[in-house]
Amino acid sequence: MSEPSTVEFYWRPGCYFCSNLEQKLTQQGIELAKRNIWEDPAHAAFVRSVAGGNETVPTVVVRGRAMVNPSPAQVVDALGEQAAEPS
Repeated sequence: MSEPSTVEFYWRPGCYFCSNLEQKLTQQGIELAKRNIWEDPAHAAFVRSVAGGNETVPTVVVRGRAMVNPSPAQVVDALGEQAAEPS
């Protein structure tokens, strides 16, 4: 049995969309490695690099695949694709 996948979760305080996505993912038992873009310039720079120069959050990364403002279903699907990949 494989370990549960951790999702890199880029967020900022006060972001409704971040809070909403975080709640829905954690309710499904998905582990999040939270990255506050206001506390670490490197996190903000990463988000800009995948979001067309904008600091659009939430941005998540599943096994190297960045998704800007995804739905919970998109994150779950990406995790499912990861589980389906051969080792």
